[in-house]
Amino acid sequence: MVHQTIQAIIEAVEKPAIFITHDYSIEAVNQAYRDTYTTEVILGKSKCFEVSHNFSKPCDQKGEACPLSSCKETGKNSSALHIHKTGSADIYCNILMKPVKDNNGMTIGFLEILEKVDFASSVSSDLKLIGKSKPFQELLKMITRSANSNISILLQGETGTGKELAALSIHQASKRANKPFIEVECTGLNESLFESELFGHEKGAFTGANTSKKGLVCMANGGTLFLDEIGDVPLNLQVKLLRLLETGHYRRVGSVEKQMANFRLICASHKNLEKMVEQGEFREDLYYRIAAFPISLPTLRQRKSDVSLLAEHLLSKSEFSSKKFTPEALTALSHYHYPGNVRELKNIVQRSALLSDDDLINVEHLPDNITNLNIIEHHSSNLMSNEKEHITKLLNQYGNQPQTIADNLEVSVRTLYRKLQKHQLNIKDFSSTK
Repeated sequence: MVHQTIQAIIEAVEKPAIFITHDYSIEAVNQAYRDTYTTEVILGKSKCFEVSHNFSKPCDQKGEACPLSSCKETGKNSSALHIHKTGSADIYCNILMKPVKDNNGMTIGFLEILEKVDFASSVSSDLKLIGKSKPFQELLKMITRSANSNISILLQGETGTGKELAALSIHQASKRANKPFIEVECTGLNESLFESELFGHEKGAFTGANTSKKGLVCMANGGTLFLDEIGDVPLNLQVKLLRLLETGHYRRVGSVEKQMANFRLICASHKNLEKMVEQGEFREDLYYRIAAFPISLPTLRQRKSDVSLLAEHLLSKSEFSSKKFTPEALTALSHYHYPGNVRELKNIVQRSALLSDDDLINVEHLPDNITNLNIIEHHSSNLMSNEKEHITKLLNQYGNQPQTIADNLEVSVRTLYRKLQKHQLNIKDFSSTK
């Protein structure tokens, strides 16, 4: 009877769902879940990690966060972001795990509901956020957390980190996805242009207004309004934006009639708005209106493990899609620090492809600032290796005699111990009989 009730609950869930016991066994499954994976689900025998990951052990034993383990520990709902192996490709999934209790309050199993994260990918894909690194996955968690709410979001990050694509991803994952996504570039907007662009104008409102025009706020009705580089909005215009957010109404230029606004607000800036507030360059009341849910986008320096994936993706989407990077070139690209982030990487990919005369892009085709860095790091690595080898020879020769070894290196004993720590050497491991 309990099994029939659980099966009925599972089948009523529109998203892929399963019921799992404490030992990870799948006891109930709906058709949406079966359709998602190629591995056949055998009730009472199949384990969740076998079907979704093709793992032989639970996720937490493979270095991933396991929502089932968290549920067992806390007795509360838990969620995690995973990459699952499906019939079509590896996809990002948001997993929600809920304990299921009997009439006595005892946990008899767990309900797992799967939500596909369509706006991101762990492989090359069009118009999606791409990556696998931990900072990237933390960003995805923040986006999925905020997407289904109407809370105002402030995207913060360096130039070239993908704030516009992140804003579009939030919109696509939201309940407003079938409504417009309207972007407003705030840089360079003067007072008259700002009001006309944002709120629209009536015919004859000013010189050159030969027809009435809808504003971007009106065009975003029911959807998302994205104010890019909001830190560039002058102080005298910020009060007009604040009034819109506080009242939910606006007037077209040249009109006295109030219009009602209906949009979800997402803002972005590469500037430190909190610091601008302290310096009197940005209104504090406006800041707290737009930054209800701040999200920091990681730099490419923080996502070094994603560089190869992104470089190959950008190359495949360029006019040089027939070319390939050599492993050595990808390694060199991964060592660079990218002050311009993904935008700079895109330029480097195109330039390097253009300099290659055949289908392979090698290290010599990369910009000098990358190849020189690679040479320096290689030289530094060799110096480190040579120093360790020299110290090891002295340890074998003099054993546990730190002063003698330090004198041979022409350094203090204190500096010697720092070098031993750096090279993971222990002076006590060497014989002092010599």
